[in-house]
Amino acid sequence: MTLAITPEPPGDPAGGPAGAQSGRPGLRLAFTGRLDADTAATHWAEASRRARAGQRLHLDLTGLETLEMAGAVLLLRLENLSGPARWSVPPGPMQALLDRTRLALSGPRPPPGPAPLPWLAWFGRLAWNGGGAIAGRVAFLGEAAVSALALLRHPRRLRLTELLRHLDEAGLRAFPLCILLGLLLGMILAFQSSVPMRRFGAESFIPNLVGISLLRELGPLMAAVILAGRTGSAFAAEIGTMTVNEEVDALRIMGIDPMAWLVLPRIIAALAVMPVLALLMDLAGLIGMSVVMGTLGFPPASVVAALERALVLKDLAGGLFKAAVFGLSIGLIGCRAGLSAGRGPRAVGDAATSAVVGGIVAMVLLDGMFATLFYRLGL
Repeated sequence: MTLAITPEPPGDPAGGPAGAQSGRPGLRLAFTGRLDADTAATHWAEASRRARAGQRLHLDLTGLETLEMAGAVLLLRLENLSGPARWSVPPGPMQALLDRTRLALSGPRPPPGPAPLPWLAWFGRLAWNGGGAIAGRVAFLGEAAVSALALLRHPRRLRLTELLRHLDEAGLRAFPLCILLGLLLGMILAFQSSVPMRRFGAESFIPNLVGISLLRELGPLMAAVILAGRTGSAFAAEIGTMTVNEEVDALRIMGIDPMAWLVLPRIIAALAVMPVLALLMDLAGLIGMSVVMGTLGFPPASVVAALERALVLKDLAGGLFKAAVFGLSIGLIGCRAGLSAGRGPRAVGDAATSAVVGGIVAMVLLDGMFATLFYRLGL
């Protein structure tokens, strides 16, 4: 689009009655081509500056091919800045668009936003919202506990088909990924620990280091990361979609408890599969470590003997117990994220993101608590 600005002498008939009476010099703004958002932004500052100069305007649109809403807003703004203007508009869609835009701009303005809160009120609102969020989480845990106790009295309320489906999706389908990551993790740990231990001739202690690390910490942690990324997000997405589509509200209207119908099968599945995934991660990691030890010249018998000397049953039991707690927390967080999803188009994505982030954060916090507890108990 091009904008041609030419002066018009005072009293020129093109200025219209208002211009003739005032004797102000006129200014003709001729627009040609296409007046859309990009071209309006390009000429907005210059045209506004000319309109503020106090000259009567003649807005010539006879050479304009296309007029969009942003261009119509610019033209009406120029008229408001300079006073009554003369228009040269071809009849048809352009005149109709100008009339609709003028009517829209003359309507009531939206109410102003709320005034910024003072620091004390802002802190109070933050504390109130935080307390409400904590209360909601506690209420969800209480509701889940009550539903689980009611399920013990009425086991038929548990949908066995759904439970088996979630066990398959969360457990069996995650086996290949757990095996792959476990092998790579064991090989990486063995390779990285062999470099400093070789300096002291302590390569024979690599199985001790890798075995204890896998069984007590890394195996449950990596299995929990896999469960949070695959299953926690899936739980949140499925239940979040049902929440957005108002299917959860429909269940409540029909007298069906969504906690027993949707949440408990997923929580039980996550709780059941996590120790299995952690054990599979441990075994795969030990196999990967044995492969590296074989390349370093250690036969499998010596590796197995070193593991037997270094590991005890409480190492495996502690890791599997932590894995079960991780699975329970990931299932709870994923289901709650789905039930608390909003109604907008981003609700499902936000719920899945909240489930993954919350699951990983909860897993790290729980692992730190378990590390402190086991240290205090001497386990």
